[in-house]
Amino acid sequence: VQLQAFGGGLVQAGGSLRLSCATSGITFSDYAMAWYRQAPGKQRERVATVGSGGSTYYPDSAKGRFTISRDGADNTVYLQMNTLKPEDTAVYYCRLQNSYGVDYWGNGTLVTVSS
Repeated sequence: VQLQAFGGGLVQAGGSLRLSCATSGITFSDYAMAWYRQAPGKQRERVATVGSGGSTYYPDSAKGRFTISRDGADNTVYLQMNTLKPEDTAVYYCRLQNSYGVDYWGNGTLVTVSS
């Protein structure tokens, strides 16, 4: 099983980035997918989830600015991030979990938002 996250980078406040998490070795449709982030000195927090059926969840910090989506054709989950703020600066991780509690974490991709 492989999860490869990419798309991070340096962006000015108010800008946008799209993160991707390419997966292989799993039955993509069996898994709920989520993006988490961890800022220096802070706990890892979830910023978006998309279920196997397509339902989504966002915490207040991401609602209205972040959009998670999944593409079964290329087994990839995306996170579109708009109106970025300096407080969005963190390492972002993708996570896949199935109904049996099996989960996988991808590598992190660094997002830096300058003010």
